[in-house]
Amino acid sequence: MLVAGRRRRTTSDRGGPISSETRINDRIRVPEVRLVGPNGEQVGIVRIEDALRLAQEADLDLVEVAPQARPPVCKLMDFGKFKYESAQKARESRRNQVLTVIKEQKLRPKIDSHDYETKKRNVVRFLEHGNKVKVTIMFRGREQSRPELGFRLLQRLADDVAELGFVESSPKQDGRNMIMVLAPHKNVKPKAKATTPTGDSTE
Repeated sequence: MLVAGRRRRTTSDRGGPISSETRINDRIRVPEVRLVGPNGEQVGIVRIEDALRLAQEADLDLVEVAPQARPPVCKLMDFGKFKYESAQKARESRRNQVLTVIKEQKLRPKIDSHDYETKKRNVVRFLEHGNKVKVTIMFRGREQSRPELGFRLLQRLADDVAELGFVESSPKQDGRNMIMVLAPHKNVKPKAKATTPTGDSTE
């Protein structure tokens, strides 16, 4: 039952959904704003008409930077240049992000010393380049009844490369295989990949 004198407020009563789009110039519809100059100086609270006039005289845009403030905070700036520089910074940030790649190295539980050293060098190179390494021990036939051989081999490898990486995922049995994941230490700066004269990576 509805109570007399009351009604449920609708979206239209609240002025509609708040837009996330930055308001500039005549899209800013408030009586007054707290104005910040182009160099960050505080101008103070001024009428919107005066703020728009100052923007026009300076050949700049009036940009609402803090719409939730009372009154809203606006700044005089070149909005087109601001958007361009922001996009450039975002692209540069994405370009500088280090993409984590997981390499895989497979070993046999009864690997000979020469083959082990070769595999270890591969793991070292992967870690130096900032990549994670999935190390897989492959068991065949009766070897499956000796999982401790694989565990000891993985532990030996982890100890040998401890200066470059750590065990992110401890050895665990996965069917006929035993798997361990190594990750590079955060303080190890990735090495640049060596390239051939043609520009191809040697990795």
